[in-house]
Amino acid sequence: MAYENTDDDGTGEEAGGSPVGAEPEASDSLRTFGAVVQALREHAGLSREEFAERVRFSKHTVASIEQGRRMPDEDFVERAEEATGNVGAIRKAAPHLSRQPGLASWFRRWARLELEAVTLYTYECRMVPGLLQPESYARTLFTDQLPPLSDAQVEAQWTARAKRQRLLWERPNTTFGFLLEEQLFRRGTGGAEVTRTLIDRVLEIAELRNVEVQVMPLARSSHAGLDGPMQLLETRYPRWFAYCEGQRSGVLLSDPREISVLQRRYARMRAQALSLEDSVGLLREMRGAL
Repeated sequence: MAYENTDDDGTGEEAGGSPVGAEPEASDSLRTFGAVVQALREHAGLSREEFAERVRFSKHTVASIEQGRRMPDEDFVERAEEATGNVGAIRKAAPHLSRQPGLASWFRRWARLELEAVTLYTYECRMVPGLLQPESYARTLFTDQLPPLSDAQVEAQWTARAKRQRLLWERPNTTFGFLLEEQLFRRGTGGAEVTRTLIDRVLEIAELRNVEVQVMPLARSSHAGLDGPMQLLETRYPRWFAYCEGQRSGVLLSDPREISVLQRRYARMRAQALSLEDSVGLLREMRGAL
């Protein structure tokens, strides 16, 4: 089975921060900076050990920076600039570094695949998916996280989530399908007002031509998705991927045999859930009862 289990330093879907002692979460800017440092080091004819001596950092720190896993401090930037001939590239690149806050490390490859998806299916039984969450609902989830998040982490998470949600409008040719358990709305996360806002948001998104929302009713005692949440994604090549997330890790699947199993389960669940029209009707009924 081909898969990636990137259980390293995130804290959930679009989580903020990382466990104490973990290195900063990688970003494209960190990886690019690291590649520039490595290229200049090699151009200067320096091994990693020789370079580490010149910048007065351990070779392990140098390796982490070159691999985009560590944010360099000012001393490293200045010493690396001097060690590679003062061409100015490292010094000019440093101000543009960012850790890409708001997205858990294991979730980032999936987030990048979302940007080129032509089909994206989601089944959720724990919380309403991030792409559908209004701000009040999302902030309730962030506030309830353990370990507790700082105000800055909460803001970073919401910023990342709101940015991701633009996919629904910016990719009108991508088909989005959501299968949601009725209990997600019955739970009343955040109270009645937050739940009303949540249902209004889901109903608004359900009106988009490229979005289908179905509700799995509580009246159905069993269905094909009881093993847990899943996401399925098709790229333009075409190629399919799947993503399954747990409490502190996520698994990205690329094996066609494994994905086939999930595709069959998702197809069965679509037949077992309420129709598009009945799903909207149930949501409106729940909205009116609040």
